[in-house]
Amino acid sequence: MKKEKIIIVGAGLCGSLLALRLAQHGYQIELIEKRPDMRKASISAGRSINLAFSDRGMKGISLVGLAEKVNELCIPMHGRMLHDQAGNSQLSKYSGRKGEYINSISRGGLNSLLLDEVEKHANVKMYFNYNCTDVNVENASAKFVHNETSEVLNLEADFLFGTDGAGSVVRKSMMKNPNLLFSFSQNFLTHGYKELSFPPTDNGNYATEKGALHIWPRGENMLIALPNLDGSFTVTLFLAYEGGKYNFNNLTNPEIVDEYFKEVYPDAYALMPDLKTEYFENPTAPLGTVRCLPWHFEKTLIMGDAAHAIVPFYGQGMNASFEDVFVFDQILQEEEFDLNTSFERFSKERKKDGDAIADLALDNFHEMKAHTAQEVFLAKRKLELELEEKFPNEYYSKYSLVTFKEDIPYSEAIQQGRAQDLVIQEMIKKGLLPEDMSLEDKLNRIKKATKMAMNNELIFNLEEI
Repeated sequence: MKKEKIIIVGAGLCGSLLALRLAQHGYQIELIEKRPDMRKASISAGRSINLAFSDRGMKGISLVGLAEKVNELCIPMHGRMLHDQAGNSQLSKYSGRKGEYINSISRGGLNSLLLDEVEKHANVKMYFNYNCTDVNVENASAKFVHNETSEVLNLEADFLFGTDGAGSVVRKSMMKNPNLLFSFSQNFLTHGYKELSFPPTDNGNYATEKGALHIWPRGENMLIALPNLDGSFTVTLFLAYEGGKYNFNNLTNPEIVDEYFKEVYPDAYALMPDLKTEYFENPTAPLGTVRCLPWHFEKTLIMGDAAHAIVPFYGQGMNASFEDVFVFDQILQEEEFDLNTSFERFSKERKKDGDAIADLALDNFHEMKAHTAQEVFLAKRKLELELEEKFPNEYYSKYSLVTFKEDIPYSEAIQQGRAQDLVIQEMIKKGLLPEDMSLEDKLNRIKKATKMAMNNELIFNLEEI
């Protein structure tokens, strides 16, 4: 049986993986991207050069048979390297279990690999430099205009996917449709971000520890750094637009930028010879969360950032998008390749997980910029690592539930993880997990209180648990 024809708007990470999987199933695919082919054009500076890649993302990559090739692009990061203002550093491991870590991966390298694999399929046509200007979401047709020649391309298909990012034209077309009651919100943080770098040392080595995600938590603002394969680090400054002594609105000349980094991030400053040039050449970008409902209408479905763009603080944006493809593929096969039913099921069943990872990412923003340096948080992490090492199958921290327990939906991970965090921190504050108590007794006490918290039972007397 000949499979349906499908238009995919957006050839970023989500769209490329989706196109590859649907091409493997035999669908006729037309994949359209508004940007030039990244394999032939350089990526603009300052825009998400590398990303955190973990187990949920690997599910999607393994689905299309690319795990081995993708692993070659990865740099393992075993924990957070926390840097204080005096220049001291401390590694906080991501997991107490052996072999659990996240990876730094090049966005461009991964996207290019996916496009190369898509291109191998004769049932796929790819178009670059075509901007989508209009979508008919009811009959799966769309209009595109070439960015340089103004050539108009009108495409029609049986179904259409919007994987065109946070500013999705497909989503906007759904929103404008008079036959659809469409709910939408876009909420921005008071902070923005700017990408900078640590270059390799003169002898080509990494300027600081390669096997960690580096964080400089400073209360309301922070700096992070992820390693690249060429020996450099991509450094991201997260800073408020206004308020406080320093903000994006008052860092307006090289002298004050120099002063800010020397004062607030002295050890990082020493590794940034091109700071002032990069600061003013690279853009400052906002941080926002997109929520909408429904994700499908008639012959059109959105996924990835088009449906649930999130802030980057759990390292799950790309992973959530890849998991979208994995979940959709499961549903598609369960529904015996009925796309109408699959669209409806995916939209309903995946929505709660999109909302959950958005909430988790916002939670982690506050944790990374401030809590990672607090004594109670550090004590909680120490205990959790000990529990995961001693009882690897019985205890998972909130971070591990989200990052390494990929068979648990985000919506379940957030419920259990938040309850555990609350219980452990309260018990530590009240001295209810003393050093002389065995790890097994601590685990049992935590599990009992967590279960009560998850059942919305009010816990007044933790001492009695």
